[in-house]
Amino acid sequence: MGCGSCSTGGGCAPSGCKSNGSCLTNGCSKLDVYDWLSNMDMPASYRVFPIVEIKFKGSRKDFYLNSDNIYLEAGELVVTETATGGFDVGHVSVTGELVRMQMTKRRVNEADVTKKIFRKATSADVDKWKAAKDMEWETMHKARKLALELGLQMKISDVDYQGDKSKATFYYTAEGRVDFRELIKRMAESFRIRIEMRQIGMRQEASRLGGIGSCGRELCCSTWLTDFKTVSTSAARYQNLSLNTLKLAGQCGKLKCCLNYELDTYMDALKHIPDNVNYLKTEKGDARLQKTDIFKKLMWFSYPGEENWIPLHINRVKEIQQLNKDGIKPEDLGEIVEIEEKPVKVLDYENVVGQDSLTRLDERSRNKNNRNNRNKKPNQPNGNQQQQRNPNQAAGNQQQHPQQRNPNQQRPQQQPQARNPQQAKPQPEASEDGSVKPEGQKNNRRHNNRRHRPNRGGGGGAEGANNQPKPQQ
Repeated sequence: MGCGSCSTGGGCAPSGCKSNGSCLTNGCSKLDVYDWLSNMDMPASYRVFPIVEIKFKGSRKDFYLNSDNIYLEAGELVVTETATGGFDVGHVSVTGELVRMQMTKRRVNEADVTKKIFRKATSADVDKWKAAKDMEWETMHKARKLALELGLQMKISDVDYQGDKSKATFYYTAEGRVDFRELIKRMAESFRIRIEMRQIGMRQEASRLGGIGSCGRELCCSTWLTDFKTVSTSAARYQNLSLNTLKLAGQCGKLKCCLNYELDTYMDALKHIPDNVNYLKTEKGDARLQKTDIFKKLMWFSYPGEENWIPLHINRVKEIQQLNKDGIKPEDLGEIVEIEEKPVKVLDYENVVGQDSLTRLDERSRNKNNRNNRNKKPNQPNGNQQQQRNPNQAAGNQQQHPQQRNPNQQRPQQQPQARNPQQAKPQPEASEDGSVKPEGQKNNRRHNNRRHRPNRGGGGGAEGANNQPKPQQ
């Protein structure tokens, strides 16, 4: 977790970072120490503790002697002495009496601290130090290629340049011992610096690289955990956790260190739980153990062929277990513990916009798609699709739209409809010559002449005569 992605600020200058985003530890809270003695008033005759704790890249920390009594505050860059010559640049981690407590915790004597602090880092020292840090990424990848060419079974995980660019420390992980003498020769020829190889474990590698755990927080080993204790699968069994390696393993590939955090609490609670209670014998049958709630001190049993689980208190389980040892079978498991169901928590505000729903974004996209489909016009069918329609429907459409008929096409003869003799007939109109013509015949003649339709034969009588076209005058 670098400062560039720190959520407490923007860019490379997170808020509250006294080094203005140039943290050497690749994180604003990596193995950070809170000086709870900083606001306390010291006696007038108090002499400042001459040793200062300095932190470098990753989880590396060391104690240095402030022989020149330089006034230092936490977070400042200082130039320090190294054991192999040259100088290095690091951040001040702790000053004052808290350093004495840190030395007591790590079992370091004051006489063993010999390396000194030269000065506060100048702008030239900082520029040279940053240039050295910019070379680490490229150097690591080149070293990996050299290791692959030599066929070495090792993984170079990190490179730490010294502040004066005269030395580089390569951290690697390997299952066994690796002969890297040829690798050091090639790296010295390629990089022109002094090379130091240091083997670390999987957990130390995760501590140096950092990351986000399955809990959503930064890794414990890269923020505050300094000592790594052994974690076994029995810790998961005591806590009734499923032995799933994907869930129990951390980023280092080993079992998570947090499995040991609550182990002591579970061990104390397990002292009251009876052992070897796989089943209880009753006259109704053998009730087998299905589940155990360690902190509520309840155990669930079920009879064969039944789906209901019967909760019992551990005191009742111990009584039945003692009766079974004496050869006595009770009629049943006895009094059943009633489990109180907690009422559903009612929120004191109204969920108006659905901010509590986890699927609110999916519902919005689904509603949007439905709205688009509703507004989308259907595609116009082509000629082939029109021909494949129902013929009855096509005939109905032709009857509804007679004006679309071809004028040269002959109309089929219409059958005369039988009229009801009792139905009142309309009075015919009289023409100019005095002949009586049926109603609407004049319009029919004009319509027929316009279309040049032939004479309709057949059908004698008055109707056939009336249907004949009148010659033009």
